[in-house]
Amino acid sequence: MSGGLLVAGTTSDAGKSVVTAGICRWLVRQGVKVAPFKAQNMSLNSFVTREGAEIGRAQAMQAQACRVEPTAQMNPVLLKPGGERSSQVVLLGKPVGEMSARGYHGGRQQQLLGTVLDCLAELRGTYDAVICEGAGSPAEINLRRTDIVNMGIARGAGLPVLVVGDIDRGGVFASFFGTVALLAPEDQALVAGFLVNKFRGDVSLLEPGLEMLHGLTGRHTYGVLPFQHGLGIDEEDGLRVSLRGTVRESVVAPPVGDDVLRVAVCAVPLMSNFTDVDALAAEPGVVVRFVDRPEELSDADLVIVPGTRGTVRALRWLRERGLADAIARRAAEGRPLLGICGGFQLLGEHIEDEVESRAGHVDGLGLLPVRVRFAREKTLTRPRGEALGERVEGYEIHHGVAEVAGGEPFLDGCRVGQTWGTHWHGSLESDGFRRAFLREVAAAAGRRFVPAPDTSFAALREEQLDRLGDLIEHHADTDALWRLIESGAPQGLPFIPPGAPA
Repeated sequence: MSGGLLVAGTTSDAGKSVVTAGICRWLVRQGVKVAPFKAQNMSLNSFVTREGAEIGRAQAMQAQACRVEPTAQMNPVLLKPGGERSSQVVLLGKPVGEMSARGYHGGRQQQLLGTVLDCLAELRGTYDAVICEGAGSPAEINLRRTDIVNMGIARGAGLPVLVVGDIDRGGVFASFFGTVALLAPEDQALVAGFLVNKFRGDVSLLEPGLEMLHGLTGRHTYGVLPFQHGLGIDEEDGLRVSLRGTVRESVVAPPVGDDVLRVAVCAVPLMSNFTDVDALAAEPGVVVRFVDRPEELSDADLVIVPGTRGTVRALRWLRERGLADAIARRAAEGRPLLGICGGFQLLGEHIEDEVESRAGHVDGLGLLPVRVRFAREKTLTRPRGEALGERVEGYEIHHGVAEVAGGEPFLDGCRVGQTWGTHWHGSLESDGFRRAFLREVAAAAGRRFVPAPDTSFAALREEQLDRLGDLIEHHADTDALWRLIESGAPQGLPFIPPGAPA
C-alpha cells in the first residue's frame, strides 16, 4: 500500500485537523505505517522537532496520532503572523524572512510548490499512507492560481480529496455543493466526497439530505461524526484550552483538596503556544481562563503572561489596558506570576529589539533581573533539565536572548519571590514538575489546593487521540475510506457547473 488522502474543509475550523488525526490513529491501529502532512500552515502554535525544526503543533499532534516522530517534511511551510499583513515564513523548519501576504501570494508561494511536492513524495516513499490536511477552503477562487495546500497539492500529487463540513454552524449542504461547484473540472475530478462533522441529534433525519446531496453531486458522504466536547487538540489559533475544548465549555473535575486553583492567562496580541496551559486545564480543580482586563486578575491564584510573536506590542497592550500595573502589584504582593517565552521577556528590565518590532530600546516591566536582546537567528531547541526537584522537558522558539543577572535559577530563566520566568514552552506537561509548581502556587496563594497524584498529561493526550480514532472507526464508512486512500478518487465523477471562473 502506498496511499494518500487530502482532508479539505468547507471553511477554516471545520475540523480538518482533528479528522486528519482521527484517520491517522484509525489507520495506525489497523497496522498501517502512516504519516501526516500539511504543505502550508498558518499558526502561532508551533513545535520543535528533535532535529531542531519548527513546525505547526497540529502536525506534531497528528504525528503522535501516527505514533511517529514529527519531522520538518510533515509541515514544510509554516507562516507565523506578525501583524495584519505580514508573516514570518518558516521553510523546512527554519525562518527565511518576513513577507507580506501580497508578496507571498504574488509569486513566492508558487515557487514553493516543488519543495512541498518533494517532501510529500519523500513521505510517501517511506510510509504506507500519508494523510494530508488542507487549509481554509479549497474553493478560494482568488487564491487558486498560487495554491499549494489544497487542490494545488492534490492535483500535483494525484490525491483524492475528502471535504469536511461543520454542520453545527449550519449551511453544510450549501457549503458542500458550493465547494465542488467552484472548482475547475480537473480539481472536481479529485473530490471524492464529503464528511459531516459535529452532528447533534438523530442521523436518520439527516439521511434524506445526504441522498439529495449525492443526487446533486454524484458524490457519497463518507460518514457523519457526532458532536463531542473537548476534541480540539492543539488548535492552530484561537483562545482555546485545547484538551478540554473551548474555555467556556471546559468542565473542571472536582479538586482533590478543599479549594480550586484559579489561573488567569493574559490574552496578549499575537499570542503563541497558548497550548502551554492545556496541562493546567487537565488538572482536577484547576480553572483556566483567558483575560484582558485588570480586574480579572484580582481573584486569580496564578497569572500567566504567555508567549507572543510580538513581545513589544504585547508590552504596550498590557500598559494601555492597565494590566501592566495590575501585574506589578501582584509581584510586589508576592502573588504568583509566570511569564513564558515572550511573557518572560517583557517581565525583564529592558528589551533591545531591532528584529521583531524594530523598536530599539524598550523598558520592560522590571519584575525580573533580565535583559533581552533580539537576535536574527531563532533559537529552536528541545531542552531538558530539573526544577523544583523534578525532571522537566520543554522546547524553545524565540529570537530574544535573555541575560539573567540575578534571582534564583529557574529552568533557563529565573524567579524572584513568586515571579517566575522561562523561555521553555511545554514544561508544564512534565507531570512531576507541574505538581511541584502548583503546590508552590497554592501555598503562596493561601489555597488548600492539592494536585492530583495520578494525572498524566501524556496519557490524557493518548486518550484524546484514541477518541478521535474511535470517531472514524465507528461513524465513518471505513471500507470506502480505505479504498479511497489506497486507490484514489472514483472514476467518472460528474462535473458540477459552473466550475472555477476563468
